[in-house]
Amino acid sequence: MKISKIAYKPVGLALGATSGMIAGAAFKQAWKMAGHDDDAPDATDEDRSWQEILLAAALQGAIFAVVKAAVDRAGATTVRRLTSTWPG
Repeated sequence: MKISKIAYKPVGLALGATSGMIAGAAFKQAWKMAGHDDDAPDATDEDRSWQEILLAAALQGAIFAVVKAAVDRAGATTVRRLTSTWPG
């Protein structure tokens, strides 16, 4: 295994946690902007419809995937600039 890949592991973990927090905040804002309640529904919310629960899950998944990809790519690009080696 390459040294750059091993060295990137802790950076990747930190970026993953950061991207999760960013995605959570972005989802809350998107859910509010869509005209829904302040709190997104959980799958076990008895008072919410299937449509609302699945819409929330799809939106949350899409936002999380985009934020994670952007943060991971930015992290890898930064590592390449600093070390001249791609961490993947």
